[in-house]
Amino acid sequence: MSKRIDGLSPTQLPLAPLGAGDLIDRAIRLYRRHLFVLIRTAAPPVIIIAAGWILFSISVRQIFINFATDAFLFNFLLAFVSVVIMFAGYLSILVVMGGATRTLVAHLLRNDPVTAHATYKAVRSRFWGLVGASVIVLGWIFASSLAASSGGQMAGMIVFMVVAALANLSFWLAVIFGVVGTLITTAFSVWLFFFVVGRVAYVPQVMLVEGKGVIEAVGRSISLARGNVRRLMAMTLFTSFGTISALMILSVLIGFLGGFSGINVRQPSEWPAWYAIAASILGPLSAILVTPVWMLGLSLLYVDERVRHEGYDIELMAAQQLGEVPDINVSSPLGTALYMESKKPPPAPRSSGSVLNLG
Repeated sequence: MSKRIDGLSPTQLPLAPLGAGDLIDRAIRLYRRHLFVLIRTAAPPVIIIAAGWILFSISVRQIFINFATDAFLFNFLLAFVSVVIMFAGYLSILVVMGGATRTLVAHLLRNDPVTAHATYKAVRSRFWGLVGASVIVLGWIFASSLAASSGGQMAGMIVFMVVAALANLSFWLAVIFGVVGTLITTAFSVWLFFFVVGRVAYVPQVMLVEGKGVIEAVGRSISLARGNVRRLMAMTLFTSFGTISALMILSVLIGFLGGFSGINVRQPSEWPAWYAIAASILGPLSAILVTPVWMLGLSLLYVDERVRHEGYDIELMAAQQLGEVPDINVSSPLGTALYMESKKPPPAPRSSGSVLNLG
């Protein structure tokens, strides 16, 4: 069955699970369709990160220029504050990602417009829970990095010992095995990282789409994340390549500007303040352009996981045709199509003498 997937309208839901290339293609199509809305959605967290990078670049530059005790302590404190600000910015990206997924599912389900207001309205409804969940996710990412690093070091030690043994037999055989072993070790470390970190890839999405609590969302994400390593890796590599490409273009532009202004771009200690600030925000500026693709990719990946494991596309179509399921206090091991805040029933009319209000 061939269906258009660029608009993601309620009558054009795909019935087949999507591969990595299909997910990237759909994310790019959505990005092009809602370009400025998505940039506005992703801009606030990235602006926070940019502010942190600006303060960090200024403080580190002053640390190596001014060696007075008072100035050193002040700049060191400023550097610490800038790191906290950057951490808050990266935390905000995870928080906003949950709201973006809810907006996407509402677009699938009811053809609601994709707006930054809808995303941040959803974020405000579960803000502190999302903050707690994002802290857990960041901690999990750090632990995944340690696990991948440890696994890579162990594999590297094995490769080194084999290379040392082969060096006594043949130099070229040792070189070939060392190159191949290094590539395999690197690939294993990357795979191990995404295998571990992928377990919590859907925590914010689960909270805002299914209405789960923080701990329930972590367990739910772990149960959903089966076989997502290749697609998650592909999305990350694609967005990383896009960020690096945008960064290189911006770096070339500001390098030409610095050279035209007579600045020695090879001596950062001699840069004027305006050029150092401009150079420090190149990364955040490139991230503003690419972060929406990453947010869309993870949102689509969450929807695709539920399509693969739970027939979520059928559930969405049933919700479109039959409306919201009434709240009859029935729990399900699966998530709902779209969690709705419970509404209080309207007050009963006042009785004026008889049941039918006739007397």
